[in-house]
Amino acid sequence: MVLIHPKPRVSIVICTYNRADLLQITLNSLPALKAIDKAEILIVDNNSTDHTREISQSFIQRQAGGTDVHYLFEQTQGLSAARNRGIQEAKGDIVAFLDDDAVPCMEWIRTIIDTLDTRQDVYAMGGVIRPRFESERPKWLIEELELPYTIVDMGATVHEYPMNRHPFGANMAIRKSFHDKYLFPTDLGRKGTLLLSGEESWIFEQMKKEGKAILYQPSMVVDHFIPDSRLTKDWIKQRYYYQGVTNGSMHKSQISKLVLLGKVASKVLYIVVDALFARTEGRKLLITCRMQSIKGTLDTLSRRGKMRLIG
Repeated sequence: MVLIHPKPRVSIVICTYNRADLLQITLNSLPALKAIDKAEILIVDNNSTDHTREISQSFIQRQAGGTDVHYLFEQTQGLSAARNRGIQEAKGDIVAFLDDDAVPCMEWIRTIIDTLDTRQDVYAMGGVIRPRFESERPKWLIEELELPYTIVDMGATVHEYPMNRHPFGANMAIRKSFHDKYLFPTDLGRKGTLLLSGEESWIFEQMKKEGKAILYQPSMVVDHFIPDSRLTKDWIKQRYYYQGVTNGSMHKSQISKLVLLGKVASKVLYIVVDALFARTEGRKLLITCRMQSIKGTLDTLSRRGKMRLIG
């Protein structure tokens, strides 16, 4: 007998690439969540070559007769392509994105449903992302370097995101109706191990242009794994470089490029002045990272960064 699940309110989309063991921890945390009966889980395997399929199918078998889980294989490499596949397959009227190395709090699903049911003007929401370090936090990891590691805590009050901030993919929910018009741009975002980004910024920029509210909800909490392999100065400098590549690639018209160059010039001046007062290891690293971001932008605008975009 085939079990027929009721239409879910929330579709939990987990995009994954070659991180089967971390994915297993995330999946195992989901059945115990409150209101899990109102959700479906979509595992989007983005062309993994490890044992992701086996981990997923084993989880599906264990949930037979319980949690509604589906495995999808998306061959087109790239996080945006994987997310779009999840959106297209989602049956819920809310799409909640969760990283394959994140564990949500017990109230995660219920918080998403209750918030969006209460606030019809809100089209997307995000929350707290707490770091779970593989070993220990480096002394140089100052607060200003937290965002590239997706460490987010904007306080204990519910409020709309300021103009320069938005939810992160490790912990965000979007009304599916918005995706009827906008999907994630596939020329931006991670591709395999390539550290491009910008796809989330683009989506939320469109949302803000349409006057849709984007809410920070501190009760929407996930713990996000940060491996030792990322807790190096080389990694964070590369992350900033590719943020610069992303910034450069998002400006295509001549006028837009000139405006960006003006902003870069202002940033260089600010960084030079700030460097005069940098005393700690973390502050000095921040200066270096910001210069790497500018280098990535200039490389891209001058076309020297073209080959780096090939993943």
